[in-house]
Amino acid sequence: MFKKAVEAKSHQRLSGADRKKLKRTIKEKFPRASDSDIDVLLPPKAEITVAKFQNRVLVYGVEGGFPMFFDVDGRGSDIFPTVYALWMVPELLPAFMLKGGGVSRYVIGGADLMFPGIDVPPEGLPSFVAGEPWAVKVPGNPAPIAVGSTTMSSVEALKAGLRGKALRITHYYGDLLWESADNRYVPNAGFFEDAVFEDPSISSSFQTSDSTEGDCETSNGQQNSTENNEGVEFQDVNDAPADSVHALTTPNDDANDATNELTVGAGDLKLHDAESVDESNEQLSLSSSDIDSLLDKCLLQALHTTVKDKDLPMPGSTLWSNHVLPCRPSGVTLDIKKSSHKKVSKWLQAKSASGMISVKEDKYKKEAVLLSVNRNHDVYSSFKPEKRPVQKSDQPSVNAANASHSFKTLEVAEIYKPSVHVNPIFSAVEADTGKLYSASDASDIVFKYVEKENLVKPTNKSIVVLDVVLCDALFKGAIKKGTTYPTEIHKKDLGSTFISRMQAHHVVTRGGEQVVRKGAIKTIQIVTERRQGNKKVTKLTGMETFLIDAEALAAELQKKFACSTTVAELPGKKGNEVLVQGGVIDDLAKHLIEQYGVPKRFIEVLDKTKKWTG
Repeated sequence: MFKKAVEAKSHQRLSGADRKKLKRTIKEKFPRASDSDIDVLLPPKAEITVAKFQNRVLVYGVEGGFPMFFDVDGRGSDIFPTVYALWMVPELLPAFMLKGGGVSRYVIGGADLMFPGIDVPPEGLPSFVAGEPWAVKVPGNPAPIAVGSTTMSSVEALKAGLRGKALRITHYYGDLLWESADNRYVPNAGFFEDAVFEDPSISSSFQTSDSTEGDCETSNGQQNSTENNEGVEFQDVNDAPADSVHALTTPNDDANDATNELTVGAGDLKLHDAESVDESNEQLSLSSSDIDSLLDKCLLQALHTTVKDKDLPMPGSTLWSNHVLPCRPSGVTLDIKKSSHKKVSKWLQAKSASGMISVKEDKYKKEAVLLSVNRNHDVYSSFKPEKRPVQKSDQPSVNAANASHSFKTLEVAEIYKPSVHVNPIFSAVEADTGKLYSASDASDIVFKYVEKENLVKPTNKSIVVLDVVLCDALFKGAIKKGTTYPTEIHKKDLGSTFISRMQAHHVVTRGGEQVVRKGAIKTIQIVTERRQGNKKVTKLTGMETFLIDAEALAAELQKKFACSTTVAELPGKKGNEVLVQGGVIDDLAKHLIEQYGVPKRFIEVLDKTKKWTG
């Protein structure tokens, strides 16, 4: 699953409610885990982040730490711990023990586990059902090397003679998910012993799988078809000659060499207890002076590469999120609160005192604004920027989102469908009653009928005389009982009255995407209110009407306003709510108009934090 690089669509911190929900899900999915085990994996005081990928996979991790869990379908029903999590809590999952370490090189090469490669204990095969998460271990070490889900139950496995695929591997030591932590935590000592590579025949206990589950099934199907070929007798791997079996199942030489290098490098691995892990994490944290030095380096890199004089003056929040953060080294979390300055504004004021940049404070927005850069300054001149592509800070899709959701690509139109009231009018002029019409086209239909039936009043050309068909179309069911039906109508009212009797629809087009929905166009609601601790939050709903993806918008706003954002489903309704920390109601409305082309008339704002006096 993590063989090929897939770019993350969004990164965000989990809210308190989402953290609790995640912990409940883990507790239900992994009953072996105690509350203390879950606290080790997801510390109560640590920030928990979630990364959403384009293939719908969600990866949960400790901010500045390691990925701990991943959700295959993004719905919480198929969640697995990472090897990092299993190194901290080895008994979180039941585990299959390999017959020998020689098999492990194929597991960490991306192969699925077959039953002949499992060391069945004397008491027999443990009980399990299909689809259960299990881990894989090598002899002599409690640290798992892979996780996956069972392909059949233990009863089915015994009926099949313990042949076929036992575990579909979803994540293993050394894959891209493991590498996403940049190898920052590697336990010392004894993951694979030299002796465990002595039995090459065990290599046949694995089949190489591709990156998707569908490919795994295809591969399994190929094996089954091989077993059924005429003239081919299936031979147990323990009875087959080592050379012949190795030739059937060993990956190509290049892949094998890479896998051998990985297994050799893993030779010094050993499981640490939870206390050792905490100590290791503490050693990895940067000191305040280290962060100050890193901040200065990132600022100089940004001033040389992305900050142009034509972009000045520039708000400090924009400088931080759009220029400084993208220049940080890969895999490093840059937290201004852990520096000696604590705030971006104080940091910029300190740099301004050196004369390299000029900064002033915006009293209205209460933030520092970068006015100019002294490109002749000694520090600036002596710095040599790295010749590397600048890493995008949080969301690689933000620029693409801006390009695809620009003002010019959005079109919103109100359209109407004939109803039972007006169908006779459409039929009379031989118009299609199954089509959708614009307001002007619908008005043309009714005036065409008026012309056909010659209903214009001879003595007053601005008045239309109503016949029975037109009168029913306009007023039947809308006039109270006992009230006399009108006999004529002014031309200026005819079109609007006729349209009001049709079914309202609207069509929204953005780029190549178009949707048609029933009803009038719903507005976007932006509400700012106070939460506990007198903090302001801004809630945004209704963005789906204009084909705006809530997750992408939240990621964009997080970067634009340099604040945390969350996305939650609206209870009992279709759609999502984007929650932005801070009172950004006016800036958010302006952003929707300028970047997404939402007409101003379709945006409703309400600031509940303002006190009104009568």
